[in-house]
Amino acid sequence: MNLNTFFEHLDEVDDLTFVLPNGTHVPPHFHLTEVALVTKKYVDCGGTQREEQVISFQLWSADDYDHRLAPCRAYGIVERAQEALGFSNLEVEVEYQSDTIGRYGLDFFQGRFLLTAKQTDCLAKDKCGIPGAEPTQVEIAGPSTSCCSPDSGCC
Repeated sequence: MNLNTFFEHLDEVDDLTFVLPNGTHVPPHFHLTEVALVTKKYVDCGGTQREEQVISFQLWSADDYDHRLAPCRAYGIVERAQEALGFSNLEVEVEYQSDTIGRYGLDFFQGRFLLTAKQTDCLAKDKCGIPGAEPTQVEIAGPSTSCCSPDSGCC
């Protein structure tokens, strides 16, 4: 979900409800503790340089059980961050604490925000020999010896 869609859905609800992929709800007394512009620069396994930007919301549950974040208050928090950080209509992801900090995508269904599972992927399947990827010609050097062969000296 991108930021504009998030704002549109905030206008549709009276209460903020976030649901984890396993169906449990983020406790209703959560806080929106961070709104971040996250830039990731990296090189994939095929050697291609890439850059991604997302908006990250961090949800945190404390022991103040009477706390409830109203949709209009969440809108204001995100809007202030947008002004300060200068981000546009980027994709939104959500950080939430479970066994470790989980990163989730965001969707909306029947008045609830759904935290969706994110998956890793190989971005250079064609260069890694992954089945179903475009075939590439690979130059094969002469026969190689294993570093763990009996004559290699490593054992």
